[in-house]
Amino acid sequence: MVHSVHRSDRILSMMSANRYDAILLDESCLSRPGKEDQFWVRHIRMADEEVVVIVTSRLSSYGQVKAAIQAGAFDVLPVPWPDDLPELIDYILERKREEKAARNTNRNPGLAKQQDGEGEQIIGSSEALQTVLDQVRRVARTDANVLILGENGTGKELIARALHRHSPRADKPFVSVDMGALTETLFESELFGHERGAFTDAITDRVGKFEAADEGTLFLDEIGNLSLGLQAKLLTALQRRQIVRLGSNKEVSVDIHLICATNQPILEEVVAGRFRQDLLYRINTVEIRVPALRERAEDIRPLADHFLAAFRKRYNPDVEGISPAGYRKLQRHDWPGNVRELRHVIQRAVIMTPSGTLGPEQLQVQETGRMTGSGPMLQLDTLDLDTVERRAIEVAMSRHQGIVAQAARELGLTRSTLYRRLEKHGM
Repeated sequence: MVHSVHRSDRILSMMSANRYDAILLDESCLSRPGKEDQFWVRHIRMADEEVVVIVTSRLSSYGQVKAAIQAGAFDVLPVPWPDDLPELIDYILERKREEKAARNTNRNPGLAKQQDGEGEQIIGSSEALQTVLDQVRRVARTDANVLILGENGTGKELIARALHRHSPRADKPFVSVDMGALTETLFESELFGHERGAFTDAITDRVGKFEAADEGTLFLDEIGNLSLGLQAKLLTALQRRQIVRLGSNKEVSVDIHLICATNQPILEEVVAGRFRQDLLYRINTVEIRVPALRERAEDIRPLADHFLAAFRKRYNPDVEGISPAGYRKLQRHDWPGNVRELRHVIQRAVIMTPSGTLGPEQLQVQETGRMTGSGPMLQLDTLDLDTVERRAIEVAMSRHQGIVAQAARELGLTRSTLYRRLEKHGM
């Protein structure tokens, strides 16, 4: 059964009447006028979290396509469509089924080089990483609430998935929520669900993330970005272990193993009055700190080799490896973006290099302490975090002429998170 619509505002009504395995969404229809970026990707996934959203793109805006993937799109297909489109969609659906099966399977008990539900792996043998994995082994056997701390790009979700995979709940759902991406208006619907008719776009009943994670694990990422009002609502649900869907008066009990993560200095946020102390006590029975990549430099080479093998297979088998000079350049870099930054550097190099080995000139890294490219530079003459953050935001906003969505994308933030940072700094 195949349906097509020319107006994206008909998608949700079509979904309420039909069950779809995949939805192909053109990049011109990713957002709704006057609404947040990636509106349709997010709302399609909210209506049916099992549907596979495939973005069809002319690849004219890499940033927009990347944002669609981050919002929940599963893959990107070029336009014009390839001749073998039906076979390609079947292949994508099969990948989705395999990943879902992987999330529900308790694999080999060794933690190093373990796949998580999205095909990512925990790679490395450094002492710093092994300390974390030892904590995971001990904590995974319990139902203690866990708070994972670490910089952006360190792999906090991988650790959360490892905790779930090696827990007694491994055969139950693992549900991940990016709290930084939730707006005030979507918070309760996303976490607690809603009844049909609860608000304008509520065309069907919807189970929230708490209910979806019942008997399994609920992972709340970037919890430090929540406003105080939303923190109070979350605390109430965690204390009662009950939720109430929007549009309903019925309390629903939930049994979850709670794992949270943040890149914020959470104790400083408590002292500053931006994070509730009682909520911190509730989520922080055990604390796990994920080391930055610069703190486990011996893992850089095996990580680079791992990403190279994956991207050679996906994009360009003619790339043969990394030269000794290339490895030296990778080892010298500070990696402020951590493992995620290394992954992007290798990915770009494989895509842009026709053949041969990757040397220093192909492995383009961002200079520490500055934003490269056109526009103003970020010079750091202080280590005060608030000052550094404010300057980074000023530079990004200047470079993108005040366009918040583009500045947020460069800073690695969601748009709602950047709005909060702008308000915090009085900008």
